[in-house]
Amino acid sequence: MPVALVLQTALRGATSWAFEIETATDETLADPLLRSCISLALDQKNPLPESYRLEVAWWVIQIHAGDPAGAFYAVQTLLQLLPPAVYQAVARMDIAWSLPCLMIEDSPRFRWRGIMLDSSRYFQPVGFIKKFIDLLALHKLNIFHWHLTDDQGWRIEIKKYPRLTEIGAWRSESPLGHFAHFLGGDGVPHGGVYTQDQIREIVAYAAERFVTIVPEIEMPGHAQSAIAAYPDLGCTGNKLNVSTAWGVHENLFNPDESTVEFLQNVLDEVLALFPGVFIHVGGDEAKKTQWRNCPAVTARMTELGIEDVDSLQSWFIGRMATYLAGRGRRLIGWDEILEGGLPPGSTVMSWQGIEGGIVAANAGHDVVMAPKQATYFDFYQSLDTACEPLAIGGCLPLEMVYSYDPVPAEVSAANAARILGAQGQIWTEYMATTAHVEYMAFPRLCALAEVVWSLQATRDFENFRHRLATHLKRLDRLGVHYRSPGDPYSGAM
Repeated sequence: MPVALVLQTALRGATSWAFEIETATDETLADPLLRSCISLALDQKNPLPESYRLEVAWWVIQIHAGDPAGAFYAVQTLLQLLPPAVYQAVARMDIAWSLPCLMIEDSPRFRWRGIMLDSSRYFQPVGFIKKFIDLLALHKLNIFHWHLTDDQGWRIEIKKYPRLTEIGAWRSESPLGHFAHFLGGDGVPHGGVYTQDQIREIVAYAAERFVTIVPEIEMPGHAQSAIAAYPDLGCTGNKLNVSTAWGVHENLFNPDESTVEFLQNVLDEVLALFPGVFIHVGGDEAKKTQWRNCPAVTARMTELGIEDVDSLQSWFIGRMATYLAGRGRRLIGWDEILEGGLPPGSTVMSWQGIEGGIVAANAGHDVVMAPKQATYFDFYQSLDTACEPLAIGGCLPLEMVYSYDPVPAEVSAANAARILGAQGQIWTEYMATTAHVEYMAFPRLCALAEVVWSLQATRDFENFRHRLATHLKRLDRLGVHYRSPGDPYSGAM
């Protein structure tokens, strides 16, 4: 969708004014002030990606951008300067549609500004995924990390292996209450699949909004749904069910060549659907008990000349990294992929803390910072957990998100550029509805969006909180079920 059309659609819906789109002529290019208009132009002299300059005068609005993404973000800023009703597709003739005269020059601090959404634990419909992408774009976030496979469900259609979704996408029930309390299951089957046609539609929708989707296909752990579909992929050969429990499981993919080929065939179909450079392979929480105790795995390690299971995981990840590199892509994984050594060109997503990111960056690897202490939106938003919906644990209030700086002091100045950016994580074990997802994401997502866009020195929480009061009115118009800062939870999910 052309950026001009994005702006036209928003303004027409709220004001009912025509706002015709015209291509600039030689005359208007020579003097854009000849007529009242909103002018969008690419500035070939501007080398900064995603940057823009927005000028509002009483007779003209001019946008100059370094690239189309910059123009798109200028439009987001322009809309935010208008009354919040601009976000409703309902004409409001009772509003004086006006803008302050100003000039804004802006560009992002980081090129990776992301949010991870877990669709494996609980499936979200396509309509919600599109709404979520719209909300990312509104906040100038450009990465949608989509968690599509895990022990509790395989969500992406793979035509070569139909049992992955025929069996792996469906579980018999979900846990009741918090997993630590062992309350049993709810007896309600759950599942869902994104077809390849739906994924193509979503990828195209995101691209129009300058959002890149990074798919995550978990390996070698978090593999139970796949092993339930194809038992030979596991270490025991036993028939498993798709998991109905949360937590870390012991079922890993075996390291046989046939399993590696299986997963690379899966990746081939994934690559055909997602054109972005990065492919996420998980690599986290791979409990290696089965690998240690399996004679076939021991024999395989001897064959490969590998002495320990951490090195075996490194070999496994290395095979995938080499495979992806041969197809012009890059592997990214959670910080456990550092165990046993990391292949060149691989990128680390540091989630257990900042330490993995520090080690990786100082070793010359690119890093996305995602420490649970500052970016896990499945944590409670208040210490008064009785007034909040059930969450996995921990506490991550709004101010803590806003105060986070993605570049650790321990990363040398020479390697600071290795920090690509940061992202928030929405793990959905305790978010069975899309309203609950929104409640946990907002307004913490708003805070993180400012963290990854603005310079640390310019940030002020009290100023942010003041501006947030207006921004929440925009979210109201967009139908977002957010948590009001400082208020106890008082609504059904």
